[in-house]
Amino acid sequence: MYRVSVSSGMLALALLPVWTDGAVAQIVAPPPVHVSESKSVPTASPSSAPSTPALTLPQALERALAANPELSAARREAEAVAATIRQAGVIPNPNVSMAVEDRRRDTRTTAFELSQPIELGGKRAARVAAASRAYDTAQAELQAKAADIRALVITAFFSVLLEQERVRLANAALSIAQRGTDIAGRRVMAGKVSPVEETRARIAEAGVRLESQQAASDLILARRKLAATWGGNAMGMQAAVQVDGNLNSLPPEPSWDAIYAQLQDAPLMQRARTEIQRWQAQVDVEKSKRIPDVTVSLGMQRNNELGRDQALFGVSIPLPVFDRNQGNLLEALRRADKAGDELAAVAIRLDGELAQAYTTLHNAREQARVLRDDILPGAQSAYDAAARGFEFGKFSFLDVLDAQRTLLQTRTQHLRAMADAYAAAAEIDRVLGVSASASFNPSK
Repeated sequence: MYRVSVSSGMLALALLPVWTDGAVAQIVAPPPVHVSESKSVPTASPSSAPSTPALTLPQALERALAANPELSAARREAEAVAATIRQAGVIPNPNVSMAVEDRRRDTRTTAFELSQPIELGGKRAARVAAASRAYDTAQAELQAKAADIRALVITAFFSVLLEQERVRLANAALSIAQRGTDIAGRRVMAGKVSPVEETRARIAEAGVRLESQQAASDLILARRKLAATWGGNAMGMQAAVQVDGNLNSLPPEPSWDAIYAQLQDAPLMQRARTEIQRWQAQVDVEKSKRIPDVTVSLGMQRNNELGRDQALFGVSIPLPVFDRNQGNLLEALRRADKAGDELAAVAIRLDGELAQAYTTLHNAREQARVLRDDILPGAQSAYDAAARGFEFGKFSFLDVLDAQRTLLQTRTQHLRAMADAYAAAAEIDRVLGVSASASFNPSK
């Protein structure tokens, strides 16, 4: 399963004291999580800010499904296998032969002969059936690869969306920390607070600056991964990829019965079944080879010594005494048995992966909901109360820092829960197929 993570460095935002000249003002809390096209996202340098329109998830999927190199290779493989069906249906070519007896013209005998092999035992039909089953397997592999690419794009898209939000919060926090350091210095010079407060402010600013730089670096890496899904240059495309989406939108949670019913139609299950059919068709091919083919020949012979032409007619039939294709037949039978075992193994593996992804999706959704509806409002209220109380001298500055740390930790946990939810939804999408769970979209 693909995973996106949130750096624990966001906890450094908990040390952001902000003062005013007359009284201690409330520390500005980060606004609700939302990324839109109208908001620019800072990166490592101002010159690297993306200038192209923000990319939505459907657009990213369209790019990847059209230009991903691995998916293109799978398409080429399916096209190549399709050509084998045409080749399997052709009949053997005829043979033309000439024989000359005696070097002397007067007694020379010259023979011309045309021979045509005739396949018996249904060889051509068996070859066509085997090639058709191989084409079905290639198509199932193409569908499975498309599902993998779709899941990869969804995870990479949400990773960029998450890192954009981290950069925005980190840069906003850095601006607050810088302002707090400046005000703390002026209050120390005025003798209103201890120099320790200025030291705390500078330490907080340094920590937030490191977090801002780390967030900008992580955003570049996330953009490179997303651009790589459609074959974009890793070093040249990262600045051009900006995504548009709403981090408050959770992926839906379908019922277990609904998604489990689709498991039998998953691309990997279809591939395993078509692999069984392919080797069963190959068994028929090997069985047909046990029946020898007949070669019919027709020609004319000129005998100069007798001065006349003679017609030639012949039939050639191999005798299956030693080679009855027994080894190839046994191999095909064992390959068919192996394909049956692989189908059972794939079914067990996909069942476990689907159950794990569904459980992760359920837990992540529940965690994100509790954090958003219950814990975040409480942490925000506690922070507001601590800030107001400190302003009126009822609480110490450490109380404000603790409340702010709790608030920002909760926001970080909420982002991590959202990331886990979308990663699990993408995994379900990968297991069930490209169009199995297309209902979720973080761009909405």
